[in-house]
Amino acid sequence: MARTLINLPPLARKGDVIEVRTLIAHPMETGYRPGADGKVLPRDLIRRFRCTYDDGTSRELVFEAELHPAVAANPFLSFPLLVTGAGTLTLTWEGDNGFAQTETLPLRVA
Repeated sequence: MARTLINLPPLARKGDVIEVRTLIAHPMETGYRPGADGKVLPRDLIRRFRCTYDDGTSRELVFEAELHPAVAANPFLSFPLLVTGAGTLTLTWEGDNGFAQTETLPLRVA
């Protein structure tokens, strides 16, 4: 399991636009770079990121990104989110070699 960092404000108000920031520890190997032994390292990329927001009345895809080989190791993503109520954010990273990681965080509303 990869290490993730997710930054949300500790408390938001309904109607606020907040910034969601995510970082995941991942090498993002392109499949073209040689390793220390001279052999090409196998491709290992995160290909897709999705974030859904469940505010109790609906579950909605609020952000999606397709990542490519030119993305650096440990991809950092940041996006705005309109707060419609208290709920849950589900962030999912999917990649090569069956890589998948999901993190779920509560969104607290004042």
